[in-house]
Formats: sequence, structure tokens, C-alpha cells
Amino acid sequence: MRLLVLYGSQTGTAQDVAEQIWRESRPLGFHGPVLSFEDYDMQQLIEERLVVFVVATTGDGVEPDNMKQAWRFLLKRSLPAQSLQGLQFACLGLGDSSYPKFNYAAKKLSKRLLNLGATSVCPLGLCDDQHDYGHLGVFPSWTRDLWTSLKSSLGIDESTQNGGANKTVSKWLIKELPGSVPLTVRLERLAWTQKQKCHTFKLVDNVRTTAESHFQDVRFLRLESLTENLSWEPGDVLDVQPQNSDEAVNAFFELLREHKLNFDEETAVEVLAAYPDMPLPKAFATPITLAHAAKYVWDLNAKPRQRFFEVLGHNCSDELESEKLAEFCSAEAIDDLVAYVNRPRRNVLEVLQDFRHASSKLTVSQLFEMMPLIQPRSFSIASDVSASTLDLLVAVVQYKTILQTPRQGLCSNWLKNLTPGVEIYGIVKRGTMVWPKDLAVPLIMVGPGTGIAPFRSIIQHRLHAQSKGACIGPLVVFFGCRSRAADFHFQEDFEAWTKGKLVEVHYAFSRDEDRKVYVQHQIQKCGERLAQLILEQNAHIYVAGNSNNMPKSVREAFIEILGGQGDYVDLMIKQRRYQEETWA
Repeated sequence: MRLLVLYGSQTGTAQDVAEQIWRESRPLGFHGPVLSFEDYDMQQLIEERLVVFVVATTGDGVEPDNMKQAWRFLLKRSLPAQSLQGLQFACLGLGDSSYPKFNYAAKKLSKRLLNLGATSVCPLGLCDDQHDYGHLGVFPSWTRDLWTSLKSSLGIDESTQNGGANKTVSKWLIKELPGSVPLTVRLERLAWTQKQKCHTFKLVDNVRTTAESHFQDVRFLRLESLTENLSWEPGDVLDVQPQNSDEAVNAFFELLREHKLNFDEETAVEVLAAYPDMPLPKAFATPITLAHAAKYVWDLNAKPRQRFFEVLGHNCSDELESEKLAEFCSAEAIDDLVAYVNRPRRNVLEVLQDFRHASSKLTVSQLFEMMPLIQPRSFSIASDVSASTLDLLVAVVQYKTILQTPRQGLCSNWLKNLTPGVEIYGIVKRGTMVWPKDLAVPLIMVGPGTGIAPFRSIIQHRLHAQSKGACIGPLVVFFGCRSRAADFHFQEDFEAWTKGKLVEVHYAFSRDEDRKVYVQHQIQKCGERLAQLILEQNAHIYVAGNSNNMPKSVREAFIEILGGQGDYVDLMIKQRRYQEETWA
């Protein structure tokens, strides 16, 4: 029985979930590929009879990058109303309820499939990152319901199914190459899932923008494009792929050396797909050494998922470790898994160090099966294409948990330590913000902290157009941070803009006053002015920054200054006159 599993993934979680569904389907006698949307010809969907969709939601209810083209196809008005009447499907969404459009991509997809005549075999599943268990709060029970439904409707007798693989079978075949094989890695091709062209940049500047005494290290990076005629629009983002630190890589191989395993960093392998329905990642398209894999491909800083523990336990002969690893893979012990991994933010390298008996039995095949791949990270571009460089504003992630070693974000700390002159690779992608084509339309921008980055881009864009003779509307900015002296990003730009009366700026330095002042308070303070711009001049509102409490508080402030007209703000959101780009 053919079962197609399609995923739209931004950070790799949806892909991981899709592959787990594929593994669980095989003992039931199903076969069929597990593919990203971009690797599947959507015109063939009319021929499918059973499909499981796993879809993440990004930003302001937006579908993942590798789903965009497929979604445009499904939205075509030329598609007949009953074109998918022969299709049975199940849809699982991965989202975060702290965002207004929770699991919006999955909800849209499910509704569209039903409109095209498809039949849902089980209720739409909505995983929530805010759940104590993350996606595991919904995923296990949803898949149980899925298999129960399919076994009932298709008459599957599990006792007769013996041709499928079980969940422990590796998806890769690892062929060790003899001798010392000199291999090079094309870094620009590693693990990119997008089909856009990868560009090369040279780092010009890497400057800390916050005071040394400030708890948060924020970096301003200026990149010079080495690609001719590279273009981008305000609000676009740059995807970059980080690398593991030398310290992490050394610790990884030191662990392997302690165990006296029969492979090391010089071991070279060729990776092949064990099944025709499991595509090979681009990172493994050519032979690779373990040194290159540990530096550029495997995410040594990632939180391990259940599959990691399952594979780690394959050869473990220690009873206590074997029992604990199996326990972490069970639905009954999710509390223990969350307490061990999620809450302290323990990474894969630390888990390998904790389970030393299991690590001592590792094989090369296990490593390639269990290790998560480094995923690209996205950053808002903070400069207009008319500027001489592509600029980024990056908050360096570092925090403490119950573990002795501080937790560090892989990408931000990699960027932090880059020195001017080095080359990095990146993909310029369309952002989620849509700007009015009429330059005379006023823009109201709310960007506390690093949320100010995309607004610097649009301000530069508008002011450049003005310098060429265009008539532009008012540019009103609300910027907030802790202190003028500690974390005032783009201070020189703001001071130049206000001095030249080019931009109207309102500041909220929350720790510089006796009473904490945030951007929403400044919005309320300017209520009459803002209401006039919104109601009489059709102003557009943009909000960017942390998704915790800020977006909700800002929205409530705008409703208040508009006389409590929540319906009007809802209408603005539908018309894309009010847009949010927030992150957890």
C-alpha cells in the first residue's frame, strides 16, 4: 500500500516527525516516499490515494520556504473543485500558540484539500511548542489515532505484515572508504534544503553594539556580497548555515578516542539511501570524512530527539543505560525525557558523554543515523540594497540552566567569533512583510530590541527613493530597549534621521526611568497623531520583535488609541495593513 508523506519544514522538526511517521508505517505494510514539498511534483497529487502532510508554521502564519511553491499550486483557481476526490489524507501541524496565527499553515492546507474534494481520515493534529512536551504533547496520540483509523478503513491485519522495516532499521547505508581519502567539502552546498542560489559574502565588520557591561551581546555584521548584482527587498532575510565550534568538535572526537573505537576523524565514508523512498540529503551527495561531518554537517549543539536515544541504545550492553534509553523512547516517560533534555537544554554531545557505555559501542552507521543535521538560520536584513553592504543585527544567544556550562546558540555564537575578511555563504529569501507600493503611504514601525533590524532596511529604502525625487509618506518609529547607554541599536542612524527631520522616532528606554516605559506606552502617548495617520491617511503598521508579551500589548495599545475599535484592527490585519514578524 502506497503512503506518501510530505513535509513543510523550516527548522528540521517537521522533517524529523515526517520520517518517524514513515518508520512507523512500514511494519503496517505501507511503502512510499517521505519528501519535502519542494521535492514532489504537486501535479501528481491527483494520482495519490493516501497522503500524510506534516506542516510547520513560520512567522506570521506563513508556510515554510520549501512549501511555498506547492501552496501556490494548490491555490490555483483553475483546479477543479473535485480534483482530489480520490485522495484520503491526514494533516499534522507544528506551531506555537504564542503566535496569533497558531498552526495557520496546517489549517489552511487542510481546508484547501477538503475544498478540492479530498477526505480526511483523522482530525487535524495541532502540535504546540508551548506545551511542556513540545510537539510530543500531541504527536504520539495523533499517530496512534491515524494508524487505528487506517487499520480499520483499509482492513490491515498487523499479524500478516512482515515485509516492512521496523523502527530500528537505519535509513542510510554507510560504506567506509579504504585508506586515507583526501576529501574536500563544498560548504555552500551543505544541508541546504532550499533550491535558491547560494551566494558568497565577505565579512567586513563584526562589532558589538551593546555595552560590555550589558548582559546581552548583540552583533552588527556588515557583509560584502561577492555575487554580482545581488538584490533584495526591504524585509527580506538572509539564511546562513553555521558550523560547530572547534571546541565542540574536539570534545566529540576526544570522546571517541577515549572509547578506542575503530574509527576516527580521518575515517571517510560514502552514504547511500537504504530505501528508494528515503531521499539522501545534499550534505551526503559526495563522500565525506567524519571530521567534515562533525564540523559542518552534524549539529553537536542540538537537543536530541527520541530517535537519537533509540539509535544510541542499539548496541548498548549496559543494563541500566539500555533501560533508560528505551524509557526515553516510550510515550509513558515523556516527563522524564523533558526533564532530562528540554528543561536544562542538554545537547547531543552531553548526552553521549552521559551514556558512556552506549557511546563506547557506537558504530559509524549509528552516528549517521542518529545525529541531527545543522539547519540554516534566518536573520532579517538590516540594510537596503542601495547601501554598500548587507547588514545583520544578531543577538548572541547565551543563558544558564541547571547545567554548569552556559547554553549557547550555535549560529549566533559562530557569527560572533567570525573575523573580518572571512567568507560565508547565504541565501537571500523573501521576507514576510509586504509594503505598500505607494511610497506616500505612512509607515508606523514598532521594533524593540533587534526587532528594529528590518525597519532600518525599509527606512533606508524610502529615504533613498526620496533622494531620487520620490515623494514619501511619514516614517514613524517606536524603538525600545533597556538603556540608552547599554543597548541602543543603530543610535547614529536614529540621531542623523531625527536631526534631519527625516524620521519621527519615539524611544522607550525601560530602565532609564523610575517607571518602566515600553513601546506600547509611547504608542498610547502618541495616540491622537497615530489615529490620524491610520484613519485619515491609510497608514500601515508593522511590529517586529520577541513574541512573548510585546505583540499583544502593542496590539491592545493600537486598539485603545483607535477608540476601542478591535474590529478595525482585525480588518487591518486581514488587509495586511497591520503585520507582525515575531519570534520566540
